[in-house]
Amino acid sequence: MSKVTDEALKERIKELTCLYEVSSSISNADPERIEAALEAIAKSLQKAFLYPKKIGISIQVKNLAVQTGKDPKNVASIQSEIKIFNEVKGYVLCSLNAANFKAEDFLNEEQLLLDNVALKIGDLFERIEIQNSEAALKKRMEHADRLGILGEITAGIAHELNTPLANILGFAELLKSDFEDDKKVSGDLNKIIDNAIFSREVLKKLMFFACEMPQEMKRVNLVPTIKSAIDLLDASFRKEEVKYLVKIEDETLWLKADPIQLTQIMFNLLMNAIYFSPKGGLVTMEALQTETDIILKILDEGSGFTPEALEKVFQPFYTTKPMEDGSGLGLSVVHGIVASHKGTIKAENRPHKGAIFTITLPKN
Repeated sequence: MSKVTDEALKERIKELTCLYEVSSSISNADPERIEAALEAIAKSLQKAFLYPKKIGISIQVKNLAVQTGKDPKNVASIQSEIKIFNEVKGYVLCSLNAANFKAEDFLNEEQLLLDNVALKIGDLFERIEIQNSEAALKKRMEHADRLGILGEITAGIAHELNTPLANILGFAELLKSDFEDDKKVSGDLNKIIDNAIFSREVLKKLMFFACEMPQEMKRVNLVPTIKSAIDLLDASFRKEEVKYLVKIEDETLWLKADPIQLTQIMFNLLMNAIYFSPKGGLVTMEALQTETDIILKILDEGSGFTPEALEKVFQPFYTTKPMEDGSGLGLSVVHGIVASHKGTIKAENRPHKGAIFTITLPKN
């Protein structure tokens, strides 16, 4: 065997060894430690080149970057793009520190090897994104199932309690008329009536959550409804020393909806934003439309959501407020109304501070 053939065979073995090691690193890659997998790939790739001791490998993909070997500045280099779902998201760069060496002096096989490794890295990130998407979808479906079950249970509880509660309220009011002259008994009956009325309001919210309240669907221009809600809450904003800003892209935002329930959506979300806003904070309400949907956004500058709160924000009776400040039904009611209008609602943390609720309602 000639010396040239022998050298070519050695290079080919190095390339095949590299591809095997890269494939192993990708197969065993932990999505939580992806940087370590990229480092292993870079080291395997470095060994496959003709001058491994003079080679520097740099891999940059999305927000990750690893480098091994020589400093890749001011030297001859070749590179391959890393594509994830056909979009360029990074590159693999091979640099050589050698006098009088140009990019054209790299072997054709070395460029092909680089292309192959870049393709495998792209496949790895595609696989991770698919897994993350599937996990997120499964989580949302489980959350929706839980809310659906809670809605059915809640509707049953509300129906069962409605009749005895009405009887308590009715008989208490009858007794009150019989004991008007007895201040002590009359005072106690007033407490019974007040608590019964409060309980009735809680039941009403439960019915809203379970989508059991009758709806009067009609064609509504959302703009006056938004302005009316803001005007009615102006005193609450001033009392809590919170500012507000309304951004409406169009003069008319038409959709088919129940006007009273639309108002309840805005009231609950705005009151929630006021409650969690610091003094001097800003609550922003945005409204815009696409060809098929109306989109509402309510943003505040409060402390935002903890991971637990973000997970449970629309569950009935879950609240981060003190007991005397909330029943934990307001956002559940909003979720129920939005769902009954075949819309979606999403709660998120803002990038810097505060929370944002995004509601999408179909126009028809």
